Amino acid sequence: MGRGEFGARDLRKKRKRQRWLKKPWKRKKLRLKEKYDMLEGAPQARGIVLEKRALEQKQPHSGLIKCVKVQLSKNGRIITAFAPRDKAINFIDEHDEVVVDGLGGSQRGQMGSIPGVRYKVVEVNGVSLEELRKGKKEKPKR
Repeated sequence: MGRGEFGARDLRKKRKRQRWLKKPWKRKKLRLKEKYDMLEGAPQARGIVLEKRALEQKQPHSGLIKCVKVQLSKNGRIITAFAPRDKAINFIDEHDEVVVDGLGGSQRGQMGSIPGVRYKVVEVNGVSLEELRKGKKEKPKR
């Protein structure tokens, strides 16, 4: 009974094998995001700024991208985070506590012409970087 090409058991087995060819499913099952993501699967992480630096953009573009090196407090790893928008780097100093977020390129990778940078700064010392930039709030003194 039911031993044909379209028997339920065979269809189920075939589907199970084919799933491994789908990249998102395979990454999920092998837990690759938790293994290789610096934030360990979390959407955001807190860290301390080690240094400010400017990176050159990739080929067709020219200009300097303002970034900061951040040491994450959860696992001690060092990442490079991008300070988004105009004059945002002026509100970030060394030894400040920042919250970083994924940049959101395709497949959680880098975005556009920023070489190897996958994260952006969202908060500085508990205050939103966007509010600091617009002048709505002031950075607290530590």
